[in-house]
Amino acid sequence: MTEKELLFVPLGGAGEIGMNLNVFGYDDQWLIVDLGVSFGTPSLPGIDLVMPDPSFIAARRDKLVGMVLTHAHEDHLGAVPYLWPRLRCPVYATPFTAAILRAKLAEVGLLHEVPIIEVALGSRITLGPFDVEFMTLTHSIAEPSALAIRTPLGTIFHTGDWKIDPDPLIGHPLDEGALAALGEEGVLAMVCDSTNVFNPSASGSEADVRRHLLELVGKETGRVAITAFASNIARLETLAEVARAHDRHAVLVGRSLRRNVAIAQETGYLTNLPPFVDEAEAGYLPRDKVLLICTGSQGEPRGAMARIAGGDNQNVALTEGDTVIFSSKIIPGNELALGRLYNELAKKGVKIITEKDEFVHVSGHPGREELSRMYQWIRPEIAVPVHGEARHLFEHADLARELQVPRCVVPANGTLIRLAPGNPEIIDRVTAGRLVRDGTVLVADDSVSIVERRRGLHNGHLVIALGVDAEGRLLTDPAVTLFGIPDEGGLAGAIADAVLNAVKGMPRGQRRDDAVLREGVRVAARRTVRQTTDKKPVTDVQILRLPPTGENPK
Repeated sequence: MTEKELLFVPLGGAGEIGMNLNVFGYDDQWLIVDLGVSFGTPSLPGIDLVMPDPSFIAARRDKLVGMVLTHAHEDHLGAVPYLWPRLRCPVYATPFTAAILRAKLAEVGLLHEVPIIEVALGSRITLGPFDVEFMTLTHSIAEPSALAIRTPLGTIFHTGDWKIDPDPLIGHPLDEGALAALGEEGVLAMVCDSTNVFNPSASGSEADVRRHLLELVGKETGRVAITAFASNIARLETLAEVARAHDRHAVLVGRSLRRNVAIAQETGYLTNLPPFVDEAEAGYLPRDKVLLICTGSQGEPRGAMARIAGGDNQNVALTEGDTVIFSSKIIPGNELALGRLYNELAKKGVKIITEKDEFVHVSGHPGREELSRMYQWIRPEIAVPVHGEARHLFEHADLARELQVPRCVVPANGTLIRLAPGNPEIIDRVTAGRLVRDGTVLVADDSVSIVERRRGLHNGHLVIALGVDAEGRLLTDPAVTLFGIPDEGGLAGAIADAVLNAVKGMPRGQRRDDAVLREGVRVAARRTVRQTTDKKPVTDVQILRLPPTGENPK
């Protein structure tokens, strides 16, 4: 009889920040925790969303007992609308998270197809061999939950995203007693957030940000625009309270802000605030009576702040003497986009305040001080760092060892880790990759279409059309079209000459074979471009075989 094993398989979020997909297995039954996205980068032109490849668990979906979502951030639930059809399992989430997911599913026509089971905060549910307890922590969104996953071979404590905030403004502080009690009960493994492991101190409290923003905005006499993450409900409440304290009207600018505020109010949050003003009415208010709450904190071209800076918002404008506060961290990779946005605002005479200038943001992830306290409460036998790049995971493992955790396993996407019985170890590697949403189609990030698009972006695209007869004799001069390639010094003509010479130099038998003819023309054309421009363009050779002149087509 085969010995039963407790397994952990990260398919996303191990070795990267974002795109989380965690799978737990016991006795050939499987549980998914989170299913998120990350966002396109310049290396993926034309791509907005990137998500983990779920092939491993999709192939086992008949043994999949369910999916549990820890919270409503995009990197934890954003892939559900696109990957759920491959999994077709029930989804469990707390009320706010479930409401955010429903809104996303409605956008893709899956609202009435995906079975969402809403669970109360602190609930305990049984999914096959997994006894799952939701334990509310604090984070930069409403209702973040850690999961105590009890199994016959031990308990796994999966933290999700968290921090220790003594005054989170939305929700309650984390229950230290409950965490310590879980540790006393016994925890086999802690799968834990590594994002801020290099930060020696605690991340700070939302209440402190509120106090500082109250002070900052009180000094301004023009319009004030504040951009923040639309999912940070506590920060949105802070901004509304700041507006009220200074006799300003809070104006929501951005679709995701309006959606998230509506969902928050439907689920019992943001209910004691003055009504938000529609952006269409903002222009009628005196400058010193307006506080604009905007999307686009990372310089996104379609975000509200970029559109305002570019003069593309018909309702809202910023002018000299106004102030913009970026109440968010700068996510690595967005520096150029934000630099462009800062410059556009500066040209208008707008004062800019960022986290580098004033205390306007706190992270939602634990620093070393908070990690140490969590390990002291939970006291796991095994540390499994996740939610970080490789350097974060290895640093986290070193910290766990310093805190006397007996054993550590540093995962990567696709590692199949046996947690029990016996010593924890990586026993296999499974399919793990990335899918991208290209328009409305999901393809692998290394698919031919993506690779060629990337090559074309950097090297240009060359198209050569040939009309030849059955013997491969040219009936017309080659037609050469250049896309993104500088046609300096008559390059198109030089390519046409090179193609003519290549075709004439080929034996008749080779000219009769389209594949051989196409490759000969491609090599000659690319060589000419390379010699002239040092570029290697994507090259497409189109061959049209025509009957000889004077002969009617059949």
